[in-house]
Amino acid sequence: MKVTSIKPDVFGAFASTLCLLHCIATPLLFIVQSCSLKGCHSTPTWWKTIDYIFLVISFFAIYHSTQTTTSKVIKPMLWLSWFLLFFVVINEKLSLIFLPEYAIYIPALALVILHIYNLNYCQCKTEKCCVHHE
Repeated sequence: MKVTSIKPDVFGAFASTLCLLHCIATPLLFIVQSCSLKGCHSTPTWWKTIDYIFLVISFFAIYHSTQTTTSKVIKPMLWLSWFLLFFVVINEKLSLIFLPEYAIYIPALALVILHIYNLNYCQCKTEKCCVHHE
């Protein structure tokens, strides 16, 4: 059984939290790197790739969460947060417009909060509505 079909909100909140930690750790790693004698001059490719991995994981977590939620408000809020996160990540790579560094924290934190809220308030009226945990 797929992890995202078991508990998509737990999976989504966990992935979003890891994404948020990744966003917070990046500036700290650059500070440490600049202080080291053997530091490289650019961001490692594997570190840049993590941004895209989080986008893909969060996309599928949101897709599965929106399939099981009973809230009509949560669905568009999850997708809006994901599109904002997507835009900020792409903008960071392409430098389309100036955004402050903290701009990425807003959609990432919103995804964490929305997944946790959806997990706690998914009130199902039928057996097929939510995923039942055994």
